[in-house]
Amino acid sequence: MDKIFSVETSSPMQTMQVGEKLAKTVKRGVVFTLKGDLGAGKTHFVKGFVKGLGCNALVTSPTFTLLNVYEGGDFTVYHFDMYRLSSLEEAVELGFSEYFDLNSLDGVVFVEWPENVDGLIKCPHIEIEIQKIDDNRRKIIVGSVK
Repeated sequence: MDKIFSVETSSPMQTMQVGEKLAKTVKRGVVFTLKGDLGAGKTHFVKGFVKGLGCNALVTSPTFTLLNVYEGGDFTVYHFDMYRLSSLEEAVELGFSEYFDLNSLDGVVFVEWPENVDGLIKCPHIEIEIQKIDDNRRKIIVGSVK
């Protein structure tokens, strides 16, 4: 990963604000991976991003649905949570590969727990790692992966 920037936040609201600011710099056709422990703030980051696109949708973790789609902003956001998947094959069987074709992607994709489906995302993408410093503080590291 080639580091683009890192920032520390001291509340969930600030984590959302980082996502919101990032949304204002991005066009459709981008894939993001989100790494971090349970409760690190991955979904809060996506909430901010969706808000930054001008979408008022209720953003929730897709842990049990695997995929949430948010429309109504500048473009569509596909939000995956691969936590409950155990292999690349399982993700392929569910048809998730089509979301990682940058030539046909009509929005942006966020993938939580990408390590559970290692090998699924073959396209260049942006990796966001959220590290817990303490109960409220987080370090957000953003980088590109080719």
